Amino acid sequence: MTRPTIAITMGDPAGIGPEIIMKALAHADVRALCRPLVIGDAERLRQAGRIVGTGMSVESLSDAGAADFQKTAVQCLNLQVVPADLPFGQVSPVAGEAAYRYIEKAVEVVQAGQAQGICTAPLSKEALHAAGHKFPGHTELLAHLTGTPEVSMMLVSPKLRVIHVTTHIGLIDAIAKIEPGLVERVIARGHGVLVKAGIANPKIGVCAINPHAGENGLFGRGEEAAKITPAIEACRAKGWDVRGPLPADTLFFLAGRGDYDMVVAMYHDQGHGPIKVLGLEAGVNITVGLPVIRTSVDHGTAFDIAGTGIADERSLIEALRQAVDLAPKAQAA
Repeated sequence: MTRPTIAITMGDPAGIGPEIIMKALAHADVRALCRPLVIGDAERLRQAGRIVGTGMSVESLSDAGAADFQKTAVQCLNLQVVPADLPFGQVSPVAGEAAYRYIEKAVEVVQAGQAQGICTAPLSKEALHAAGHKFPGHTELLAHLTGTPEVSMMLVSPKLRVIHVTTHIGLIDAIAKIEPGLVERVIARGHGVLVKAGIANPKIGVCAINPHAGENGLFGRGEEAAKITPAIEACRAKGWDVRGPLPADTLFFLAGRGDYDMVVAMYHDQGHGPIKVLGLEAGVNITVGLPVIRTSVDHGTAFDIAGTGIADERSLIEALRQAVDLAPKAQAA
């Protein structure tokens, strides 16, 4: 099978992104899995390589089309936006601007047909905002750059798949935002991804908002009946196996033992908590609904350990595997 080219963005260059990239690409099986093209700063990668001790060289490119994946050297589309003395572990508008530029270039590369997917190392929302880019995170930034009006965040681990109706907003605002049309569209996006992944009739469980799914009106103000149930009924009318709204604690237990192919979470922490309990090294973040494939590590910039060489690369490796699985094989060369 032909290996797809995956554009790997370096994330915030003051965080652990450069280190986990160099660690991940030192694995021969990762290089055999895909053709990794790093979008970042070549000298920063070289510095990270020395810190983690991989011994990998980095080839600086000015054009994505010039990448030579027969070489063992890391292929880096070098944007040269980071000064050599940028410290690790500190929030910086310079680093925030760099992270934005890496994502912007990766979108251009994929849209030009020079890569089949994007895999992102973590960025700092604070640094991104300090640079003047007022996006809550990668998901919203990628939606903006691709002109996509609405996307969903899906987290994947070996035992769970979770798609979110709302993400980076406060809990009160999230509950206000949830409505049947939004819930139905999120379920549909998740259903489509699972079908493309080879699950012909995925079993989908939908979380309630309130404890015990509202206990027939005992808890909450009827949110389940007004905001969620109509969406589930609409999806069932399409012949899909969608069940709920179910108490979140019970649903995640059932999904964890394999009873469901995907859980629909209503808000950020409802979905993120169970995934992260299973281990950050196993989690992958997938943006669903974009015209390009995008996966990511399910952890942050880890400024407290950036520059020490101890960051764990396993989530990035899994994110690359997921990007390869989702990449359009017919377009890979």
